[in-house]
Amino acid sequence: MTLADVLGTALASLGSNVLRTLLTMLGIIIGIAAVITLTAASEGAQRGVSDQISGLGSNLVFIRPGAQEEGGIQLPGSGPSLFLEDSRAIEAANFEYVESIAAQGTVGGPGDFISASAIYLGQNKSTLLLATEPSYQFVRDFYVQSGRFINEEDLTKKALVTVLGADVANELFGTEDPVGKSIRIFAGVGGFGFGFSFTVIGVMEPRGASAETDQDDVVIVPMPSFQARIAFIRDPRGRTNIDQINIKLTEGSKAEQAKEEIGQLLMGLHAVEEPDFRIQSQSDILDTATQVERSLQVLVVSIALISLVVGGIGIMNIMLVSVTERTREIGIRKAIGAKRMDILWQFLIESIVVTTMGGALGVLAGIGAIEIAERFEIGDGQYAITPLWIMVSFIVAAVTGLFAGVYPAWRASSLDPIEALRHE
Repeated sequence: MTLADVLGTALASLGSNVLRTLLTMLGIIIGIAAVITLTAASEGAQRGVSDQISGLGSNLVFIRPGAQEEGGIQLPGSGPSLFLEDSRAIEAANFEYVESIAAQGTVGGPGDFISASAIYLGQNKSTLLLATEPSYQFVRDFYVQSGRFINEEDLTKKALVTVLGADVANELFGTEDPVGKSIRIFAGVGGFGFGFSFTVIGVMEPRGASAETDQDDVVIVPMPSFQARIAFIRDPRGRTNIDQINIKLTEGSKAEQAKEEIGQLLMGLHAVEEPDFRIQSQSDILDTATQVERSLQVLVVSIALISLVVGGIGIMNIMLVSVTERTREIGIRKAIGAKRMDILWQFLIESIVVTTMGGALGVLAGIGAIEIAERFEIGDGQYAITPLWIMVSFIVAAVTGLFAGVYPAWRASSLDPIEALRHE
């Protein structure tokens, strides 16, 4: 028999019992659909994180207070340990690779026990209060869409002016132009705290969430205005505690040199032998996020592959049952001249066809599930289907069918024709 004859016989056999064939495929369909869906979600999340980190700016190094963390727990003695004076010292050092610096202090961020809100005509918007300097725009590639950003004169006068994030402006003012209007910014705990009236001088361009915060949900004020009105941001020595120093480098390749030399400078200023601060570049943050996403991807794919193994076992079981049911047929075919290899190939091809068709249906089911998830914005709404995983799914389906069909096919081809003919 030719390969075409064997393939035709196998397809005819599968078509004679469509319901059983579909049920046999079910485990493969579910497994492949799970692989496609979960990997698309993982790839989409990874790209989303990458876009967020890129959205922070370019060629950046971030310095934050607190010693390096182990197992997600901050080390003892690693409380507030970054000061505005540190930023000034880095600037005074005139490192050739430092293009610009912007310090920032925040109130109301994630994990902060102090909340912040912006109030206008009775509307109250919880937000992040961010104090910074005019260079922040350039360092973070984050500019005003209307009005202006804080300037040196605002710093000198400790002016009560603010620039609103896009979401804050939209929620408080709607279609009304907020520039020139007065809002009240309140910071405190449980309704107790302090509030001051600030004049809106600008609205930032829409940026969306970054790796650290939602950049559209902020109110930005001059650093000296922040210092003058929030006493607890100073330590006993009169230094101003800040949350982050943003450094824009002349080129990204200088990041490791910057981390080493700036780290040594800050350790000298803090009189410590081990860093009580953390220095990270954008590539460091991206590498960490990528490792987490890859680990998650391995986990979810492993779970999906388990269903493929279960599906393969189901196919092997059905094929063994099929061999038993068709024992007499096998005996007749052998009696009229069918060779052992013809029988073996028939059952092996049946198994491979079942899993390959199941794989194709699984891919379609996975793509359909992703389309539904995107349309109804299930999860974070970011999915990325890659040809690699579709190809891998088909290969895995074919290999599953091959292994699931080997033993039943061998058993069918090994039947003695005389004994098979006697079978009822």
